Amino acid sequence: MLIQGFPAQVAGTNCFVVASGPGEQCVIIDPGAGVTGQLDEIVAEHRLHPVAVVLTHGHLDHTFSVLPVCQARDVPAYIHSSDRSALADPWTGLGLPYGAPLFGVPGLTFAEPDDVRELADKDGLTLAGMSFTVRHTPGHTAGSVVFALPADDQQVLFAGDVLFAGSIGRTDLPGGSMTDMTRSLREVILPMDDEVIVLPGHGGQTTIGHERLTNPFLKDL
Repeated sequence: MLIQGFPAQVAGTNCFVVASGPGEQCVIIDPGAGVTGQLDEIVAEHRLHPVAVVLTHGHLDHTFSVLPVCQARDVPAYIHSSDRSALADPWTGLGLPYGAPLFGVPGLTFAEPDDVRELADKDGLTLAGMSFTVRHTPGHTAGSVVFALPADDQQVLFAGDVLFAGSIGRTDLPGGSMTDMTRSLREVILPMDDEVIVLPGHGGQTTIGHERLTNPFLKDL
């Protein structure tokens, strides 16, 4: 299994490239702002062939480059139905007036890729010869999801902004809910095995077991 992640130029959002190995098809997870150059380098270095972009949620720091990445490679984008509108209108999800400058840049425009496919809870998503399990985990946004993937003899969880090392995603933006976040953590995250490797949307990797013992937001659940 080949998993290569790197932080985007804005907000340090982790973008991941996932493949069964060099020279194979690959999936791109959460292409944020300013990632296209490094994505192209990784794809070329490992002789990869992108087949899809999958999104953990609709916030702009995770979706900024979805249109150019999808259009350049002629591949679909996958996002939960509750966050789909954010692809063309990121302002609403951030609580900003439509058309307001984003990242300090005026005049930005956004549109959906030509091929957008909607995700639902417990979907089995087979892409690039790999089997992802989709779990709907609202709280950070209404359409937040995590992707579980068997990788060699372990399982990897692409957690987006649901769970971080030592913290969880904020719930104070439009579409966020602490009640929903608590339910997602209790019913989806905590039942997972301790050995599951967590690759979050920001910051370094961790494990479910480590967070179960040390994360102050999980201790009381």
